[in-house]
Amino acid sequence: MPTGRISTALLGLSNRTVAALTRAGLSLWGSRVLAVRGRKSGEWRTTPVNLLTHDGQRYLVAPRGHTQWVRNLRAAGTGELRLGRRAEAFRATELPDAEKPAVLRAYLRRWKFEVGVFFDGVDADASDAELLRIAPGYPVFRLAPN
Repeated sequence: MPTGRISTALLGLSNRTVAALTRAGLSLWGSRVLAVRGRKSGEWRTTPVNLLTHDGQRYLVAPRGHTQWVRNLRAAGTGELRLGRRAEAFRATELPDAEKPAVLRAYLRRWKFEVGVFFDGVDADASDAELLRIAPGYPVFRLAPN
């Protein structure tokens, strides 16, 4: 089996394991299950995410870019962070690219071991200019209580 397939299979297994533990109420490194209403169906859609607290604010970063959960959150503007049976409603504000470097750096510092593969060699030691260059590919949302 090619190396890429092994990495993809391990990543998928890791994601499923983290999601199952988070649904059971055990947070690993800040994991939550994000629940957002689908922009077309209106039904709840869920995915595991890493909740980042940085400078007293809470953020969701999309390491895989402009995914379905990102599109749904943009459309809905609100969602829930779930941990076990607890659900915390929030509203989200997407950051402009100019505000992303410090948040991306903090995210990479915390979770590079898990998401570094999606950042094409950029890590927490990158310059602000380098983080600003990649910012358009990585949506970031600031969360506030709903």
